[in-house]
Amino acid sequence: MISVMLDNDIAGHRNLFDGTLHSTGWDEYRLVKFITMQEAGIAGDAPDSEVWRFCQQRGLILLTANRNLDNESSLEQTLREDNTPESLPIITVSAPQRIVEPEYRERCMHALIGIVLDLDNCL
Repeated sequence: MISVMLDNDIAGHRNLFDGTLHSTGWDEYRLVKFITMQEAGIAGDAPDSEVWRFCQQRGLILLTANRNLDNESSLEQTLREDNTPESLPIITVSAPQRIVEPEYRERCMHALIGIVLDLDNCL
């Protein structure tokens, strides 16, 4: 089972993600579990670069809705500088305002499970 850490932008939707994992039947396979930054043990206000390194060191997939290039410690800048062929993927929800829509969430869940099942090819 791989842990998917929800960043601050979408951690409030954890119950929706857990419910969709269950309603789609994927929970039976015990492939993923969702955790918050707090549960993982990293400060909620940690810079994106620190969050990325934290996830890489602990084997966590980061699920985010905020992948920007605002500054030198932004997630996109960190990926440009530190990403390697062995790095775990960062998954970005492209339309976070739609997370409340069950059909959209189901598509996101199926995409996430697809990545987890083919993780070696998604590094």
